[in-house]
Amino acid sequence: MKKFVFSFLLTSAVVFVFAQDRLTGKGFATRSEVIAQHGMAATSQPLATQVALDILKKGGSAMDAAIAANAVLGLVEPASCGIGGDIFAIVWNAEEEKLYGFNGSGRSPASLSIKYFEEQELQYVPFLGPLPVSVPGCVDGWFAMHEKFGKLPMNELLAPAIGYAREGFPVSEVIAFEMASAYASRQDLPGFSETYMPDGHTPRKGEVFKNPDLGNTYELIAKEGRDAFYKGDIARTIDRYMKENGGFLSYEDLANHRSNWVEPISTNYRGYEVWELPPNGQGTAALQILNILEGYDISSMGFGSPEYLHVLTEAKKLAYEDRARFYADPEFNRLPTEEIISKAYANERRGLIDLDRAARSYPAGEIEAGNTTYLTVADKDGNMVSLIQSIYAVFASGMVPDGLGFVLQNRGQMFNVQDPDHFNAFAPGKRPFHTIIPALITKDGKPWISFGLMGGAVQPQGHAQIVVNLVDFGMGLQEAGDAPRMRHSGSSQPTGSEMTDGGTLNLESGFSMETLRELVKKGHNISFEVGIYGGYQAIMFDPESRVYFGASESRKDGQAAGY
Repeated sequence: MKKFVFSFLLTSAVVFVFAQDRLTGKGFATRSEVIAQHGMAATSQPLATQVALDILKKGGSAMDAAIAANAVLGLVEPASCGIGGDIFAIVWNAEEEKLYGFNGSGRSPASLSIKYFEEQELQYVPFLGPLPVSVPGCVDGWFAMHEKFGKLPMNELLAPAIGYAREGFPVSEVIAFEMASAYASRQDLPGFSETYMPDGHTPRKGEVFKNPDLGNTYELIAKEGRDAFYKGDIARTIDRYMKENGGFLSYEDLANHRSNWVEPISTNYRGYEVWELPPNGQGTAALQILNILEGYDISSMGFGSPEYLHVLTEAKKLAYEDRARFYADPEFNRLPTEEIISKAYANERRGLIDLDRAARSYPAGEIEAGNTTYLTVADKDGNMVSLIQSIYAVFASGMVPDGLGFVLQNRGQMFNVQDPDHFNAFAPGKRPFHTIIPALITKDGKPWISFGLMGGAVQPQGHAQIVVNLVDFGMGLQEAGDAPRMRHSGSSQPTGSEMTDGGTLNLESGFSMETLRELVKKGHNISFEVGIYGGYQAIMFDPESRVYFGASESRKDGQAAGY
C-alpha cells in the first residue's frame, strides 16, 4: 500500500480531496442514495447487484437474491470471496418481526494439532499454502439459509453465476487492482495460475474473464445440493488435492461440517439498537467501541475533530485488547460476551482514557471467563438480509483444487499457535477467530438500516464510525459511508502479538491540517495508507414513506439499485 510521510504534510502544500460540491449540501456524498419502493440490493460489484434485482423481480425473497448475488461475487470478485470461504448473516424476518443470526464458519482439520506448529518452529500459522486452510462454510450456509428463508429453487439462483462463468464478464477496476496485487506471491501455488492467470497474468480492467471450472462446480451444486460439496465429488477432489500438496483438510472434515444459527447481540446507542453476531467473530468490538463513545458528547466535538478522532482511537484500542484475549470459538470456551458489551464495563474501561494523551498500551479487561465481500438485500415483504462472505486474505491460501475454479480460504491463519491455553489457541475441529461481521440497526423494534463494512480488522472500528456518522453527525446513508475514515492498526491480536507502542492511526485524505497537528501533539503515530479503510454497503427503510434507501460507497466497484 502507498504511504505518505507526515513530515511531508507539514512542510508541503497539500490539497485534501473532498467529494464534489452537491446541491444538497452533503459534502462527503459522492452520489445520491438510490430510493425505491419494492426492493433494494447493494453489493460491491454492479453485475451482482443486477442479478439480485432480477431475482427479486421474479418473486424471489431477499435471501434468494443474496445467495444469487454472492454466487456471482465469488466469480467476479474472486480475490475477496467465494465458496472456498465462510459466510455470516443477520436476517430480519418481516412475518415474525424477528432477527436471526447465522454463523457459517468452518472448523480446523481434525488431523492437525498445535504440536505440529511447535515442531515446525512456527510462531504463527502461515498465510499461504495448505496449513491455514479450514473447512469452507459458504455452500452449507447458502442451503441452510435458503431452506429457512428461500422461495425460488437453488438451480435458478445459481444460473446467472453459471452463465457469467462460462460466457465471461468484463473485470471491474478495483477488483482488477486487487487481483494484480496478490498474484506474485501465489502464482506458484498448485492450481492458481491455471485458474486466475490464463494468459500469464491476472485479468486487467475491462478484460473479459471466464472461469468455466467454477461454472461446472456451481452446476454440480445446483443439481446435487450441498452434499455435492461436502460429501460428493467436490469433497473428494479437495481431499485428494490437499493430500497431494501437504495439507491436512480431509474428506471427513468436510463431511462433518455444520453451521450454526446464533442469537445476535446488541447494544443501545443513543436510542438505536445496533446488532452484531457473537464470537467467534469480532462484532462484539463494534458494540464495545460504541458503548465507550456513548459517554462523550460526540456531536458537539464535530466530525473530523481531533477530540473525536482521539477518543474514537482510544476506544478502539481498549476494545481490541479484549478482542485479542477473549474472542474465540464459544464451543471451546465460556466467553464473557455479555459482560464485555455491558454499559457498566464500558464505564470502567472509559476511565482509562486520557483525553490529552494517546496510550502506548492498554490492559485487557479482568473478566472471569470459562478480504471479504459484503452485500445487503431487502424485498417487497420487508425482509432484510445483511450478509458477509470471505476467503480472508486477498486470494486466501492461494490453493486452488484441481478443476474446481475456486481458491481455499486461509482463515486458519487467525489461530494462536504460541499459547495452548489462549482462548483462540489452535485445536482440531475448532473455529478460528473471525474478522467478517454483518450488522443491522433497529429503531423501536423495527429494522432501520442493514449495513456492513468489509476489510479485516477495520470492520468493528468502521461499523462504529458509520453509526456515529448517522446518529451523532446526522449524515445520510451515502454520506456516512463516503466520509473520510480512520483506521487504527497495531493493536494486540488474537494470534498472539501485543501492542506496546500505541500502534498507528491511519487517516484518509479529508481531515484538516489542524486536526493532524493536534493528534500528533496528543502522541498519536500518524500514517496515510491508501486502500485500507474498507468497503461499505447499506440499505435503510423509511417506515413513514415505506421506501428503501440504498448506498454503495466509492472505495469499491459497487452499486446500489432498486425497483
